[in-house]
Amino acid sequence: MDYIQQIRALVGSRPLILPGVAILIFDQTKSRLLLQKRTDNKLWGLTGGFMEPGESFEETAVRETFEELGVSITELTFVSLFSGEELYYRYPNGDEVYSVIAVYKGQCESEAFKLDGNEVSEIKYFPLNELPKEMNPNHKVVLEKLGYS
Repeated sequence: MDYIQQIRALVGSRPLILPGVAILIFDQTKSRLLLQKRTDNKLWGLTGGFMEPGESFEETAVRETFEELGVSITELTFVSLFSGEELYYRYPNGDEVYSVIAVYKGQCESEAFKLDGNEVSEIKYFPLNELPKEMNPNHKVVLEKLGYS
């Protein structure tokens, strides 16, 4: 059982404040952004996830990229930190969170992606002016604040 599941066993679906990361991964031309379609909510979003106890934001970014995409991340660069009311989200199972999201730009060591089928159903590079409408609301907020929408 992971950390969040342990906390959920104690507090149920009540809102939690959870720190995590989102990683901006661009193609070689730097004009298209890699998004992944999640299995839990069927929405497109950035690679990333929540911290585990004792992790730094950078360690979380490396771990989540490897878990979700099966590749190592290199050249990790901090972009910005986002939090607040607009980063509230209710998951399909009823769990509520207020996310604190550290955003990084990263480069993948390779593009031999091996997706974690439990979390990610597909990935695709999107031109910044053609991002999908079916976006994770928190990631949509982040991309808008960064001027990518």
